[in-house]
Amino acid sequence: MRAVVTRVKEASVTIDGNTVGAIDKGFLILLGVHVNDTDQIARKMANKICGLRVFEDPDGKMNINPSDAGAEFLIVSQFTLYADCKSRRPGFTEAARPETAIPLYELIISECRERGFKVETGQFGANMLVSSVNDGPVTIILDSDDL
Repeated sequence: MRAVVTRVKEASVTIDGNTVGAIDKGFLILLGVHVNDTDQIARKMANKICGLRVFEDPDGKMNINPSDAGAEFLIVSQFTLYADCKSRRPGFTEAARPETAIPLYELIISECRERGFKVETGQFGANMLVSSVNDGPVTIILDSDDL
């Protein structure tokens, strides 16, 4: 599983001109699911995201976790995080098919909500316009192989 976690001042997802998800201060999370990912990996990823201490304390140090910062999450499925770009046309054989990816994507959302976070989402498989005002900018790439 891969997640690109960007600290934002605000972020939103629009589909066909309609905003389907929007947050204020928090994380825009682009989430890719690998063909071999499991519930255990999803829970581990959610735990890592929910504990990332990348919000600034009074001294300007990245030391505050999202809960203490009052952060919200916008989680957007992003199968292209598993693009194989050896040729000019990317392949996506490492990205999980929807029947595997959707339950794991929904598990991450559920795990974050259970920890008390407001979580907004995109729509799995839809053509989405994602907007964000990056804060910092701070962008962290998480790979479950490295957790």
